[in-house]
Amino acid sequence: MREILPALSRWYTAGEPFGLATVVAVSRSAPRGPGAAMAVGPDDEVVGSVSGGCVEGAVFELAKEVVETGRAQLQTFGYSDEDAFAVGLTCGGEITLLVRPVTAVHDTSFGEVAASVAEHRPVVIATVTDGPAPRGAALAVWPDTVSGSLGASGLDAAVAADARGELAQGATGLRHYGPNGERREDDVTVFLQSFAPPPRMLVFGAIDFAAAVARIGAFLGYRVTVCDARPAFADPRRFPDGAEVVVDWPHRYLSDTEIDERTVMCVLTHDPKFDVPLLEVALRTPAAYIGVMGSRRTHEDRLARLRETGLGEAELARLRSPIGLDLGARTPEEVAVSIAAEIIALRWGGTGSPLADTVGAIHPPRLRSV
Repeated sequence: MREILPALSRWYTAGEPFGLATVVAVSRSAPRGPGAAMAVGPDDEVVGSVSGGCVEGAVFELAKEVVETGRAQLQTFGYSDEDAFAVGLTCGGEITLLVRPVTAVHDTSFGEVAASVAEHRPVVIATVTDGPAPRGAALAVWPDTVSGSLGASGLDAAVAADARGELAQGATGLRHYGPNGERREDDVTVFLQSFAPPPRMLVFGAIDFAAAVARIGAFLGYRVTVCDARPAFADPRRFPDGAEVVVDWPHRYLSDTEIDERTVMCVLTHDPKFDVPLLEVALRTPAAYIGVMGSRRTHEDRLARLRETGLGEAELARLRSPIGLDLGARTPEEVAVSIAAEIIALRWGGTGSPLADTVGAIHPPRLRSV
């Protein structure tokens, strides 16, 4: 949804209705997860994707239909081996889509939701997918307020409470309620889509590799900050637009920065006077990933210095060094790919092995969040 919001906001501001298709449930090896979205706007303009091309043609027609009728639809697509030309997922998975019309008249909170997402303010969109409540009805939930309604005050209250809990975890998925929000009932199905602020990537050491890592970090959806104590290196002109560049001693900057379980750190300085004080702070944070550049000999020396600071073996085991996966990378851009690959593998529990050498589902259940 974040990827297509600029187009949706443009249509919404212009008063142009559009059809919005959102993946609300998946099974087996579906190509995209819950929250993936595609929209069809004026002049049949299409943005986004829900399956990587498998069912987009059918979704295009559904989106146009819901705009014409004003009625949301729930549609499931799966694999069809009876007819090779049938609309379905060739990968063998299954996706369920909610396709609903969005108009400025009936969706009065959509503009504020879009602004919140663009400004990295946390918000949840709760949408009825099935049951006696109006399908497609939406409730926007912020930490301190709500907008819209799902059709019953009790249902609104129950969903708002759950939505704030989901928002704290950055979670997205289906929840079930009674018609008036009763717990332990499943008459009404509601899709909760969380828009937590994007996770942070902190890159320490403004070397040539840092610019490539910053670019790929932004591409993956991270909010990137590059920090270096040397003003000549920490020049914003050397880094991609959107990357924050900070001139400060890395350990001092990190000590004053909020770190959560989704934050990733890439330490590229490989200089003890920077690395040791920085890692002493970093390894005491809940960061999901701490990767450090340097040779194996440099890493052994680094570990010895960190032990002298009082860090234990469990904390030191969190270090990913040498940083990145073994891809044979040489250039800064190739090294950035290897670092990104390691972060992705850790995030989803991947092995880093060629898929041709693995068995089982290509898209395993999510193991942890980075």
